Amino acid sequence: MPDYSLADNPSTLRFIFYPREDVTPCPENAFDLLVPVGSKVSIACRFHIGHREWPWILFFHGNGEVVSDYDEVASVYHEKKLNLAVADYRGYGASTGVPTLSDLVRDAHTLLEATKKALSEKGFRSDLWVMGRSLGSISALELAFHHPRELNGIIIESGFPSVVRIITHLGVPAPGIPLEAIDQACLEMIQKIVVPTLVIHGERDTLVPLKEAEDIYRHLGTKEKELVIIPGATHNDIFYVGFQKYFEAIQRFVLKTDRAKTPNRDG
Repeated sequence: MPDYSLADNPSTLRFIFYPREDVTPCPENAFDLLVPVGSKVSIACRFHIGHREWPWILFFHGNGEVVSDYDEVASVYHEKKLNLAVADYRGYGASTGVPTLSDLVRDAHTLLEATKKALSEKGFRSDLWVMGRSLGSISALELAFHHPRELNGIIIESGFPSVVRIITHLGVPAPGIPLEAIDQACLEMIQKIVVPTLVIHGERDTLVPLKEAEDIYRHLGTKEKELVIIPGATHNDIFYVGFQKYFEAIQRFVLKTDRAKTPNRDG
C-alpha cells in the first residue's frame, strides 16, 4: 500500500492542491451533506437526485474544482438516468481543513460510508459506482482496492496511476520524497483491483498524458475493464469535446455492471 504521508511535504503539496472556497445555494432536487472527517473538519458533498431508483455515482472532482461546479453538469447525468453525488476535499468549497495526500485517501473511506448511509436513510439505492476525475482518481482507486464488494464499478477520467507521475511530469519540488517507492506501491495496488473499471482520457491531454491512462488500464487486475480515448480532447475540455462519446461510455458501463437491475428502474 502506498504511504502518502511520505509525500506530505508542504513545499510539494502547494503544487498539488489548489483549494478554492466557492459555495452556491443547493439546487432544487438536491441536498447537501457535511461529513465530519476529523476534529472540527468536515467535507461537503452535494447529492443531485434524478430518480430514487436510478444508479448513484459518487464523484471525486479534479483539482481547482468544487462541488458547485457540477450543479449544471448533474442534469446531463440525469438525462442518462444516473444520479450524481459530488464530494469536495479538505479546504475546497464549503469544506474545512487543509488538504494533504494522506488525508485525501483517508477521507475517501469516510465519505463512501457516509454516502451509503445517507442514501439508505432517504430510501434511495445504496449501491454505488465511484468516479474520479484527475486528482479524484487517487480517491477512486483507493476505494476500489479496499471496498470491492461495496462498489459496482469505478470510472477513472483524466487520471493517473500515482501522484508521483504528476510530480515528475510537472517538475514539482519533492525533496526527500521516495518517489519510486510510492509509485511502485500504487502500481501494485492497481494490480489488485478486481472491480469493473472504465478509463476515459483525452487524446491530447498534456497535463496528464494519455500514457498514464494506458498504464492504469494495463496494470488493472480486473478482466472487466475498458479504455475510452476521446479524440482531440485535452485535460480541461474532454467533457465538451467528447460530450456524446463520454456520456455514452459512462451510461453503457453503469448499465453493464448494474448488479441490482429491477423492472421499474426507468421511473
